[in-house]
Amino acid sequence: MRRPSNSPTPEAEFVPGLELSRRFYTDAVRPLLEEAAPGVPHSAARIGSGSEVLGHDTPRSADHEWGPRLQVFLHRHDVPRHAARIRHLLAEHLPKTFLGHPTNFALTGPDDGDIRVLRATDGPVHHRVEVTGAAIWFNDTLGFDPAQGLTTADWLATPTQLLAEVTAGAVFHDGLHTLTPLRRALRWYPHDVWLYVLACQWQRIAQEEAFVGRAGEVGDELGSAVIAARLARDLMRLCLLMDRRYPPYGKWLGSAFARTAAGPRLSPVLTAALAATDWHTRERHLAHAYEIVAHQHNDLHLTVPLPPLRGPACRPLHRRPARPNRRPGAEGHAARRRGGPVRRQHRRPDPPPAGPHPEPRRPKAVTGTRDSGQGTQDIRRPSTARAAGAPPSATASSSRTTAAPISSASPVRRWLTTVRV
Repeated sequence: MRRPSNSPTPEAEFVPGLELSRRFYTDAVRPLLEEAAPGVPHSAARIGSGSEVLGHDTPRSADHEWGPRLQVFLHRHDVPRHAARIRHLLAEHLPKTFLGHPTNFALTGPDDGDIRVLRATDGPVHHRVEVTGAAIWFNDTLGFDPAQGLTTADWLATPTQLLAEVTAGAVFHDGLHTLTPLRRALRWYPHDVWLYVLACQWQRIAQEEAFVGRAGEVGDELGSAVIAARLARDLMRLCLLMDRRYPPYGKWLGSAFARTAAGPRLSPVLTAALAATDWHTRERHLAHAYEIVAHQHNDLHLTVPLPPLRGPACRPLHRRPARPNRRPGAEGHAARRRGGPVRRQHRRPDPPPAGPHPEPRRPKAVTGTRDSGQGTQDIRRPSTARAAGAPPSATASSSRTTAAPISSASPVRRWLTTVRV
């Protein structure tokens, strides 16, 4: 069988992983597929986990699970017929190196599970060309198959890191004509779901913005700094959501935030807030950050504009010296625009726009943490369906989405029905 040619070098020059995988498919994998399985349609892509998928890989990334790797998708009827044979053929006939990089992924040690690194071999290569079906891959990755339709629970229960991984990366070939439409369907939330997620993210900020000053007032500067860091993270995630970008998990949050519209202006403000050694300075910088983000919210023209500034940028909470955002109501306006109820905040929001907008009694919230697989993330699951606004209705969602009310009894495929923001 003809072997694809490549030009190994003594010291491999770093090539971004996405480009490396693209060339690996074009020059090494595809010729073998055409010779071994002629007439069998397939799609090929590099999506899923890996820093290269989000465009954040560096030479440091090569220390584990980085290299020439991709997915090859077959029609569901062809998976049992051809997948195992193709995997074996690739193991036997792929080149040992490609552009100077080994194509063999070896185990790092007995205690590292299936984490592998590039390592030369004289035998068959343990490659990272995943040969599978689209439905199998999406179910394994997201917990559902988007080809079967998307429910509100699917959108809200799926971590934004996973949504980023399946919509980033690149498709090298779509002979099945299914991979590109599926990724397009997952590209961003339906409009009402987006409003709901924005409202929840504003709600997270509203629940803790006054605590920076309150903790500092009792002499707990460390606690005040921890709360400020949480608020900075939530503001960064909010800016990504406003830019219609799925926020990644912690390792790449700052890198992704730097690419947002607000990143250049907001980064030095948040840096100053985190570097502050006293709560007064810390709170002053956060108040400035709230104003920047509030203006960005108004620029989206998604909701009734937040009130213009009159006097100080922030106002006291219950006559306390703490200075939360003087512009309350973003989460409420977003929920009203979506048609859901609004939770009462620590501070009373400005009067709603004309029209009946009943304000329900504020229920207790269930809080805690859950391990997402990409690190422990905070969760805030309202104890009733009315907390932070009910989930979007079916009539206001996109035609591809079957929206359903979420309650404590609603099944989800991965986690509890909690908005991942």
